[in-house]
Amino acid sequence: MKLRALLLDLEGTVFQSGALISGAAEALAEATRRGVAWRFVTNATSRPQSVILRELSGMGLPVEPERLFTGPRAAREILLARGWTRCHFLVRPELLEDFEGIASIESGAAADAVVLGDLGSGMSYERLNHAFRLLVDGAELVTLARNRYWQTREGLMLDVGAFCAALEHASGKTAILAGKPSRAFFETALASTGAPASEAAVVGDDLESDVGGAQRAGMLGVLVRTGKFRADDFARSTVRPDALLASIADIGRLL
Repeated sequence: MKLRALLLDLEGTVFQSGALISGAAEALAEATRRGVAWRFVTNATSRPQSVILRELSGMGLPVEPERLFTGPRAAREILLARGWTRCHFLVRPELLEDFEGIASIESGAAADAVVLGDLGSGMSYERLNHAFRLLVDGAELVTLARNRYWQTREGLMLDVGAFCAALEHASGKTAILAGKPSRAFFETALASTGAPASEAAVVGDDLESDVGGAQRAGMLGVLVRTGKFRADDFARSTVRPDALLASIADIGRLL
């Protein structure tokens, strides 16, 4: 099968700790040379799209905005489509720039939805409990991601999925997922390439979100041994990648 499109995870796949993974730029150039369309699909919820683009440029990889698909970008479309324009945000303040047209509701007011992202050390029992009360009072829950953990300079860190599970369990609500591994998220990014799912692959370091999500969306799921990859997780999982690469530098093997 000839691949016509690649959907690429960013953190842990294309770059790690603020630097491109060796061979990443060359791999993307090779894909372009072969006529393979590529897009970035990321669940990064700590930085707005504008910052991610600046970071990539600073690493020597300038990218057009239309190549970047993020969980917040997808969440905004979900909220607007449902008319949920008054929301309580459990996200970092700088991320609100990605939610143009959505009013940020703080304490003391009803909200259409609670939007859950990465608050880092700003997450607290008080903030979770306030969100829980809003959900019980009728707000819906929209989560930007469901990742369990991610890789940082300091080691593995809890990700949004852990807090999403807590709010779902306590409130009885089922979260609407905006980012990976949402099928709609992958399909939106893929549609921009013009390629069918049968001729596309998702490449990432998350066995569940990247590989499993890709396969459920009818695409190949390719796992890289960088970022959060852990051999013990790989051995325990029932998800089997269609290909296992040392890093993105080996992407030529797919092409």
